[in-house]
Order: sequence, then structure tokens, then C-alpha cells
Amino acid sequence: MFTGIITGLGNVEEISAVPGQDAAILRINAPGHASDLGLGGSLAVNGVCLTATAITGDAVDLDVMGESLRLTTTGTLAVGEQVNLERCVPAGGRLDGHVVQGHVDGTGTVLEREDEGNWVRLRFGLDRELARYVARKGSIAVDGVSLTVTTVSEAAEAEQYFEVGVIPTTLRETVLGQRQPGDTVNLEVDVMAKYAERLAAFSEGARR
Repeated sequence: MFTGIITGLGNVEEISAVPGQDAAILRINAPGHASDLGLGGSLAVNGVCLTATAITGDAVDLDVMGESLRLTTTGTLAVGEQVNLERCVPAGGRLDGHVVQGHVDGTGTVLEREDEGNWVRLRFGLDRELARYVARKGSIAVDGVSLTVTTVSEAAEAEQYFEVGVIPTTLRETVLGQRQPGDTVNLEVDVMAKYAERLAAFSEGARR
């Protein structure tokens, strides 16, 4: 489990397809994250929970299966690109953000970026299938960053979106500071909303 509090930035050193398999190996230069990671340890890269398969100094190799390549931005990462990093929260650790699983639900697109003085307003477009889980004042992870939703589109609107406010520290210390209109980001909605929907579906089915 993660909290959406980014602990550092890494750089993509290499991403290579695994011959004959629907998978890839992603190599990240992850200063400050490799020493206590250990083989089989979890590292969130732009919000995607990945497993370490090899560690050499600060370089970490991570297995990426086909579904992650298709449903997240991992498959489009370029060598040299910066990425958000977060280690899983230890037992008894502080939950400073919100419960983040590292199970990205899909991607969104930066629609607007507006400087509001000492913070930046970002608007993201997303599919209707994801939009129903996003609520005003609720939590969402964008590229692994825990954020509070400030505005959402009306359910009847054809084009769905949500907005967040991002403070200077977050802009400076995560890749959100680099995101511009047209960029694609990873989105993980609040898991509680998905569980609530699932429970409601079973309750409805039991009444039929």
C-alpha cells in the first residue's frame, strides 16, 4: 500500500520488451530508493506499483506486464524521462495522503493549467467510466500523487473532467510541475468508491 506522498524523482534508464512475452523490463535510476528496496520489493513509478527484479547500485529493474503497459503511461515512457517514486508505507507508518494501491485504473489528459498565484489549478479529462468514482472533496492519485478534488463536471456533461489545486512544493518535487495541456497522466480513483459500487450491485441483485 502507498499513500500518494512522493518520496523522490527517478529517471528512466531503459525500457525493453521481453522477447516472446506480453511484458517489458523497466530500469529506473532511483537514488535513495534502492538501498532498502530488496528483490521482490514494491516501488510505485508514476503511481504504478511494480516489483523489483534486479538492483545494481541506484538502478532498479522492474517487471511490467502487458496490462500495465496498455492501461498506464508506463509503455510510453522515454529514456531520460523523470518519474515519481514512492516506496510502500511501512506498518505503523503515517498515512499523510490517502490509501493508494498502485493499481492504476486508467489515464487522463491535462486539459487546462492555470497559475492562480501561489498554486496551480489543473483540469484533467477522463472517461465516464472513471468519472463516476470521482467526487468533489474526495481523493484521487494523479501520477501517484495524492490530491484533493476541487471541482467535477456534472454527470450529464458529455466531456467529463475534474480539477485539483497543486501547491508549489508538489509542483517542484513531482512530475506534476512538468505537466502541460495535452499530456497523459495515470489515474487511480479512491478504492472505497469501487468497493461501495460493488457492494451496492450485490445488494441490488439480492432484491431481485
